[in-house]
Amino acid sequence: MNGQEQIIATDPGSDSRFFSWFYELSPKERRTFWSCKIGYALDAMDTQFLSFVIPTLIATWGITKGDAGLIGTVTLLTSALGGWLAGILSDRIGRVKTLQLTILWFAFFTVLCGLAQNYHQLLIARGLMGFGMGGEWTAGAILIGEVIRAKDRGKAVGMVQAGWAVGWAMSAILYALMFSLLPAEIAWRSLFLLGVLPAIFVIFIRRFVDEPEVFVEQKRKQDSGAAQASFAEIFSPDMISTTLRAVLLTTGAQGGYYAITTWLPTFLKTERHLTVLGTGGYLAMVILGSYIGYIVSAFLTDRLGRKKNFILFALGSMSIAWTYTHLPVTDSVMLLLGFPLGFFTAGVFSGMGAFLTELFPTRIRGSGQGFCYNMGRAIGSLFPFLIGWASQDMSLGYAIGIFAAMAYGVMIIAALTLPETRGKQLEA
Repeated sequence: MNGQEQIIATDPGSDSRFFSWFYELSPKERRTFWSCKIGYALDAMDTQFLSFVIPTLIATWGITKGDAGLIGTVTLLTSALGGWLAGILSDRIGRVKTLQLTILWFAFFTVLCGLAQNYHQLLIARGLMGFGMGGEWTAGAILIGEVIRAKDRGKAVGMVQAGWAVGWAMSAILYALMFSLLPAEIAWRSLFLLGVLPAIFVIFIRRFVDEPEVFVEQKRKQDSGAAQASFAEIFSPDMISTTLRAVLLTTGAQGGYYAITTWLPTFLKTERHLTVLGTGGYLAMVILGSYIGYIVSAFLTDRLGRKKNFILFALGSMSIAWTYTHLPVTDSVMLLLGFPLGFFTAGVFSGMGAFLTELFPTRIRGSGQGFCYNMGRAIGSLFPFLIGWASQDMSLGYAIGIFAAMAYGVMIIAALTLPETRGKQLEA
């Protein structure tokens, strides 16, 4: 090897058996895979608890919907900053150590949410929890992306990403269990207190998961006198174009996701007067669609390539947004539409971790990946506000459609301009 990162040829036909790659992994690679996947599922579980207890908090503490919405916005913004900082930290102290720290962080502050005595204490605890929530994705995505070989990287990282749907389902099940066994004023606290469970998982990571060899080699070179990389290098003349286009890609994906998932339930309930949205069946369809969307997209990102897969799922997300906001639907049709909604809006993220891993060299991979994904999250979090503002002068459904189309359009343009990285061999 000449020390440069290269593109190696891959045969798409060799990927025909989706799970064959997993059986070829070494024990070390399998431990890393499961650690990242379970860690991401536990991250999602702790994160999703809030969405289930908001009605109880409104009834118990008398807070407004605006107060509840502020908690969600603050969490998104702190998670964006946390993901950015975790990327920088992972380049300094290592991917595995950063993963452990972020899991302990969000577990600790999730427990504090359950101990909060008033709205402001909950707002602060939840905001601090966001730092770990965003940081865990960054550290885990880099770790699994560097461990898995090039031809299977998209599938592996996508399967890890699918852990989000698993954690979402876990939070729904625990919510149903706690609220069926305990009074509501105690059940919501018990749910957050269960957020301590991820901290126990850190023991496994600490004992069985090692740093990727490509990162260890990079650190060895730096320790022997090679130039130390800095976060600012992602804005150097050689990298700034890639960095900015990657930010546009992630902004489009996350802006579109927030545009649809934040306002769509309100639109369907207030303007279409549908009742199925509040049922467990509809939620189950969305979660199932999300999980299958992650898996199918994970396969296709290695099969079709990163760029084509992004464009395919972006177009699918645009189509489902148009269908929801323009076609007349009944409760039964809406129940079925929950599946493609989850499938496309979640599947669009499946190849993101592998793609960002491949765009940046090892010495600044954490900094680049952490900044691009989480800057996109921060900008994308503005879309719900913009839709609410625009809906004062136009119908809510029209505003959702416009902003979703804009977001996914930006994503498609960014994907077309970025290089195809499928099969990229990572070298120190």
